[in-house]
This record gives sequence, C-alpha cells and structure tokens, in this order.
Amino acid sequence: MSNQMTYGEGTLTFRHGVHPEEYKELSNHKKIQRIPFVEEYVLPLGQHIGAPSKALVRKGEEVRRGQKIAASVGFVSVALHSPVDGTVTDVGLVDNPKGEMVPGVRIKTDPYSSQQLEERPVDFESLDIKGFITAIQQAGIVGLGGAAFPSHVKFALPEDKSCRYIMLNGCECEPFLTADHRTMLEHAREVIDGILIIQHFLKAQKAFIAVEANKPDAIEALRLHASNNAFPVEVVPLQVKYPQGAEKMMITAILGQEVPTGKLPIDLGVLVVNVGTSKAISDYFRKGIPLFERILTVTGTAINNPANLLVPIGTPMREVINACGGVTDDAARILLGGPMMGAVQKSLDVPVVKGTSGLLVLGNAEIQDFQEYSCIRCGRCLQACPLFLNPARMGLLAKKGLWDDMEDLHVMDCFECGSCSFVCPSGIPLVQSFRVAKGILREKSLRERSLRESKAEGKES
Repeated sequence: MSNQMTYGEGTLTFRHGVHPEEYKELSNHKKIQRIPFVEEYVLPLGQHIGAPSKALVRKGEEVRRGQKIAASVGFVSVALHSPVDGTVTDVGLVDNPKGEMVPGVRIKTDPYSSQQLEERPVDFESLDIKGFITAIQQAGIVGLGGAAFPSHVKFALPEDKSCRYIMLNGCECEPFLTADHRTMLEHAREVIDGILIIQHFLKAQKAFIAVEANKPDAIEALRLHASNNAFPVEVVPLQVKYPQGAEKMMITAILGQEVPTGKLPIDLGVLVVNVGTSKAISDYFRKGIPLFERILTVTGTAINNPANLLVPIGTPMREVINACGGVTDDAARILLGGPMMGAVQKSLDVPVVKGTSGLLVLGNAEIQDFQEYSCIRCGRCLQACPLFLNPARMGLLAKKGLWDDMEDLHVMDCFECGSCSFVCPSGIPLVQSFRVAKGILREKSLRERSLRESKAEGKES
C-alpha cells in the first residue's frame, strides 16, 4: 500500500525527479521535545564544510553551556560551543558519523548543574555587514539542511553580486524526515524573524519560503506570521516530489530559472537558507544562543517511539535512540539523514553533529540487497535525473575508469540525490560510482594546480 498522497495546493515544480513513499505520518504530528541531558558529549571539531575548528580548552577544564570551546580556523570555518555545563575529559581523537577518527573534545556533564542558559541578546542593528558575518561565524551557525556549509560564507557576497531574493528551504523532500516541518509549525515566528535579520544586511527585494504541499499546517503558520511584516515574504507551496528541496530545483520551481552549470544561486541573485538555519540566526541575535543544539527527527518503522527532538550537539546516537524507547526486534539498519541521501552507521556511539537532520531506523521489510545486473538501457535514470545528466552512460564510463569522459558529461554537477539509483531496475549503484569519480577528479585537479604553482614559483626564482 502506497503512502503517496495527492495534495490540492502546490503545482510549481521542476522537471524529472522521483516519487518515493513519504512515511511522514510516523512523526509529522509529534511536537518537538527536548531530550534529557546525558552523561557525556562527544564533539568532533570538523562538523562543517571547510577547515575544522581549533580546540581552545584542555583536559580537566570546566566549561559552561554555550561557551566557545573551539575557534574557527580561516574564513571557511566556524566556532564550536559546549552544549552543557561540565568538565573536559579529553581532547583527542573521537569517532564521527563518517566512520573516521577525527580530532574532538569530550565533555562530562555536571550532574549538579541546572543547565540554565542566561539569554544575552546581540544588538544586530549596531553591526555593519562585516560585523554580521563575523557574528554568524562566531555563533557556529551552519546550514542545517544537512550539508553544514558555514552560513557566514554565503552572506559574504562578492563585490559584483547582490541578493535580490532570500529563499528559505522548507521543502524537506526526503522521506521520513519531519524536523523542518515541526520547526516551521512550532517556530514560525523565529523562522520569519531570521529572514528579517538577514534582510537588514542584504537588502533583498523579497523573500520566498518554499514548502512542499504535504505540510499545509506549516504553510498556514508561516503565512500568518509573514503577513505581520512590511517586508514581502511569500510562502510558496511546491509539488511533492524528490528532490524538490535541492536549491537548484527549488529556484527553477519558483522563479522558472536554471542555475547555470558551474554557477551558484547567488549568480541569479538568490540566497538560499534552510528554515532551521533562519531560526538559529534569530535565536542567536534575539537570545544570544549559539548553535550548540539542533532539532532532528528520530523515526523509521523499527523505532519504538518516533519523535522530533531538540538534541544537544555531541549527544551519542545510542542515547537518542534510548530516549525514543529503543529499536524493535526487526531493526536492520540505522542511517543519519533520510533514506535517499543518508549515511548508514556502523556504530551507535557516534555523536549527533550540526549536519544531522534525522536518525532513521529501518526494519527488514525496507531493506533490499539488490543484485547488480548489466545496464538494459531502459532510460529510466535519464527520466529521473533532475539535472538532465546521463547517469547510464556515466555509469558505464565509471566501470572503465574513464574519469575525464565522465567530467565531459558534467559528472561534477551531480549532487548525489540518488534518484537514478532509486529507479534503476538493474540495481546498479550509480551514485556511488559518481561519488568515486568526483573524488578522483578533484584530486587530479588539485595535483594539476599544485604542479602549475610549483612551476610558476620555479620561474620566479
């Protein structure tokens, strides 16, 4: 029986894409609840795209909730803050959701602390654009849609670029996940307030909030709060389709324009921000609360009590699962994120990080081990790809190691949504082969650039 539904509002969309079953009903009615504090928190220093932050604390040092414990290193880097009052038990290597051992900080929670945080609003109106960018960086704010790209880097517009439209991403098109849905429904005021703060500095003409039409209550809540402001904020229901939440697809659906290959949304005058990020910006400037906790969905057919939780960064996944009543006997696989782009986990002891949008526990019925067959040239992957790439041909080239030919077919434009793999009747792991190819091509590009720089230095000397 399919969970796919038909919605009366929301016709704007992009071409191609897929329609996986939604499974939103498991948790979309669950109000956000704060998870109880746990005994220990594990905080990897590299929780964002860019350079990992640098630890400012030492073993044995007492820290306070919200205290900066790691500093940004370079421009594409953000600060890290303690999620609790406690004591640093170690500064060394820790496990992370990617299955790697990376530098990090362990903090043992003070069992006698109330963990109350004094609110200290930040007067953003006294800041110029540089001050705003620095404040966002020091608050540790990153994109909360999953990529964890440092938000201040987006706001630092090149001199030849300007922001015409602020576009908030509330699509949440991944099956199962409902954290953004509940954020928009329960914190619509803060989401809108974040837009107004961004607008104060970027001077956009208008803002859009893109929401898939399967969230009518969130659409209503956002429209109610958006109507109370002079700055125009339009809440746009979009067709329920994957990957509607990809920023290029969202821009195409709302503005009818395509982001050219190799370009960014800001090249069209559009700045895209996740709804959770907008709330985090409001929380920081209105309350002085840096990003040390986030809302995430714990769901799946094999979790006893699906929920939307407010979770301190660094909470071990095992503790999050326990807070939801544990897993069922049928539990077969655990992912961080949704089923289309989420990462399978090998350990329950990895921590929640800034980019963790959901924790998904699947049962045996949802797990299929496909046997890979030869490509039958059915063309389904071409009809699914939202970027109009040729996944079938790129997959054949990947098998032969013809990476340069894949680059000519624009494999670097692929954002690994998984639509091609989802529809492939031959069970070919297309996305995985594209990921390998992109890694090899990036390494090649770095080697070539390094060689050119070495030659240039030789000529100068």
